[in-house]
Amino acid sequence: MSSGVLKVVGGHPLQGEITVRGAKNFVSKAMVAALLTEETSVLRNVPLIRDVDVVSQLLRAHGAEVNYDQEAGVLEITPGKIHLPDPAEVEALAGSSRIPILFCGPLLHALGEAFIPDLGGCHIGDRPVDFHLAVLEDFGARRSVEDLGLHLTAPHGLKAKKVHLPYPSVGATEQTLLAAVRARGVTELTGAAVEPEIMDLIAVLQKMGALITVDTDRTIHIEGVRELHGYRHTALADRIEAGSWACAALATKGDITVRGAQQESMMNFLNVFRKVGGQFDIYDDGIRFWHPGTELKSLPIETDVHPGFMTDWQQPMVVALTQAVGVSIVHETVYENRFGFTEALNQMGAHIQVYSECLGSKQCRFGRENYFHSAVIQGPTQLIGADIEVPDLRGGFSHLIAALAAEGESTVHGIDIINRGYEHFMHKLHALGANVEKA
Repeated sequence: MSSGVLKVVGGHPLQGEITVRGAKNFVSKAMVAALLTEETSVLRNVPLIRDVDVVSQLLRAHGAEVNYDQEAGVLEITPGKIHLPDPAEVEALAGSSRIPILFCGPLLHALGEAFIPDLGGCHIGDRPVDFHLAVLEDFGARRSVEDLGLHLTAPHGLKAKKVHLPYPSVGATEQTLLAAVRARGVTELTGAAVEPEIMDLIAVLQKMGALITVDTDRTIHIEGVRELHGYRHTALADRIEAGSWACAALATKGDITVRGAQQESMMNFLNVFRKVGGQFDIYDDGIRFWHPGTELKSLPIETDVHPGFMTDWQQPMVVALTQAVGVSIVHETVYENRFGFTEALNQMGAHIQVYSECLGSKQCRFGRENYFHSAVIQGPTQLIGADIEVPDLRGGFSHLIAALAAEGESTVHGIDIINRGYEHFMHKLHALGANVEKA
């Protein structure tokens, strides 16, 4: 269970300016990509979050040199001659992170072997590793079960194969890219995810010397090359964090300028934000989000893979929708168990009901599985401070938004998990005038 307790006195608009840096869902993958060469790679706009620390420690455990200028947000990685560390060390360092499985492709190319510890992560839905393993095995890897996880070997190297994803999984797309760039032959990946973070990873790999073509029908062709080189790259901004702060402005009737936020990767979010009744101004270096003082409007939302409405925007937006007039319907089609966080919102006075039916424009893959993946929100309701427990990273930040919007004092337990994906979130809260303190 995560630790850390935060006392929050809500009911005050958040106002001011903050800055978001590189995307959590990209930076860690770009760090892993550095293992595909012995040369130095330089990654800029890197946030100070726990995931960056975990991957840095894992890279060092494999023998890489990692230097991080936290203030400048610049990370230098020099793999040199890497090695496979003791499995117990990998398991201890990885903790709840699921990133070690993405080490496999680069390690199999460099060492001919890799180790995957038992994987953790936020419990928001099924994230099976079977497909990752199937891709690696199709490419020529062999696996054996050990006490602390799986040991993979590639005695004859990796060879390109056709890969089809039945669902455009981000993780499976990343796995295929990292394994295919140095595999022998041409990999055709169909049904691929094309999120902005995926495209930024492809940009990094191309800078390293990879040959990658992205078609318009979610097909990616990767021509394997014998060697890759170091890269210099500036990470795209974290659109999830930017959207989270935007929802905080909406829920608290505030006015927040998010420096670093980028319009291109947030267009779908911006459309929804405007339809709900929020206002925004787009600058060269960020976006200002604010509540105009008029009633917020209820609306239907359906999450989807890119270019749809991102699942990680759903939870903070649900908090904002508790303040909208009328009935809003949210259909979650990406993760099957992402509405557990609404229990705490109902304890705080929200009126949210969850359903197993597909309450959206289409039937999704969860419709026949009895998962509670649709929500109906009746608003507006006055949220009241309460004693709540953080369930996962995005749900936890959403609980924090609810506490900031609520009347009275809330005690939020398990806030340390928020450090996984939100840089300096306590400092940012104080900069926006939030009445919060660690207990």
